[in-house]
Amino acid sequence: MIIYDLKCEKGHTFEGWFKDRENCLLQNSQKLIACPVCNSSEIEIIPSSITIMGKDSRAENKSRNNEISPAVALKMLHQYIDKNFEDVGDKFAEIAVKIHYGDEEKRNIKGTSTPQEEENLKEEGVEFIKIPLPKMDS
Repeated sequence: MIIYDLKCEKGHTFEGWFKDRENCLLQNSQKLIACPVCNSSEIEIIPSSITIMGKDSRAENKSRNNEISPAVALKMLHQYIDKNFEDVGDKFAEIAVKIHYGDEEKRNIKGTSTPQEEENLKEEGVEFIKIPLPKMDS
């Protein structure tokens, strides 16, 4: 798994997780990658910072034992959402609007929506975020 920093034509930056660079380039050429902010599919890979560990940095890393890896953090987020959010499937937009207007009980929900539904939610003033959560093997 490789993580790339990406930027859309409107300047929004975000991360993308891919099997390898070839897979990233293939998905981008097929317009399968979209900006989570504006849904633009004109995406470019941008330089990201790297960390290099040399033999002198081992002692420093021992003092960082409270830090967790990005993969573990993502797995924890995925578990939290699974435990604390009701999965409403493809009815996400419909239920989110009802909650927004008080027609349904306010609660945490998760589900799927189309780009058109997301645009409608924005126009209605419904607050939501898109979190790409790849399924993690146990």
